[in-house]
Amino acid sequence: MRIIVTGGAGFIGSWVAGAFIDQGHEVLIIDNLSTGNANNIPKKADFIKGDVRESDFLNSTLSDFKPDVVNHHAAQVDVRKSVESPALDAEINILGTLNLLELSVRHNVNRFVFASTGGAIYGDPQIIPADEGTPPVPISPYGASKYAAEVYIKYYNCLYSLNYVALRYANVYGPRQNPHGEAGVVAIFCDKILSGETCLVFGDGNQTRDYVYVGDVADANLKSLSAPSGSYNLGTGVETSVNGLISELRQSVGKDFSIRHADARPGEVEKISLDAELAKEKLGWSPAVSLQEGIRITWEWFK
Repeated sequence: MRIIVTGGAGFIGSWVAGAFIDQGHEVLIIDNLSTGNANNIPKKADFIKGDVRESDFLNSTLSDFKPDVVNHHAAQVDVRKSVESPALDAEINILGTLNLLELSVRHNVNRFVFASTGGAIYGDPQIIPADEGTPPVPISPYGASKYAAEVYIKYYNCLYSLNYVALRYANVYGPRQNPHGEAGVVAIFCDKILSGETCLVFGDGNQTRDYVYVGDVADANLKSLSAPSGSYNLGTGVETSVNGLISELRQSVGKDFSIRHADARPGEVEKISLDAELAKEKLGWSPAVSLQEGIRITWEWFK
């Protein structure tokens, strides 16, 4: 297939693009390099620097490349930035997605794969792990913009029969994650430890997340090329607190490191994990890399 990957110079997008190429697909990456890194781009991928908010640029790119699939990872992904600037978050995550959807229909794209979020869409659900039937109650502009994008995607499916898969990621971590420009506590802690700085924990450290390895996420994107249209959680179903994550890191690092606590941040979810049984049933996907193994791999990469 001919596949466009937006945000393909970023952490997750570059892994996804590489997985597509390894399976023999032809990949064109679109990235404005605001947070992505050109060094992440797979050697066999074509690359065009551009922004998903630029309709004319996207129109000419899709016209020339004629993709079968649009895999949309370009996004504003920082919860704190979304709280500080909700309009910018919406401009990138909602209007950018709408541009791609409109042009996907115009250029006869067969399938639209969207990188969504499970952690931020559900807010603080009463029942954990949250499944896809959990009511969306986002508590940050980031979660709201990702959910709004999903609603628009379903609209394009209903009106134009555009096949789609929305992958609701848990907290993705692994090699290539940017500790400076992207959300990701594992990368941030690894960077702080290596530089001898103190790791900052917001709140008491008892807040939980569901950590899923980036290689498993790339595998799910591969499986999405032939999956039934729908939204799917990608997670392990296991809650891990920040304090528990620190314990895992200390085992991988082999020594202690300093931490300090600061006030909890607005818009952050308190506790979450994701039920991925639907992805197992419909995509044939389940996570293969344990947190212990994933952190070990990530630490070795950062070293």
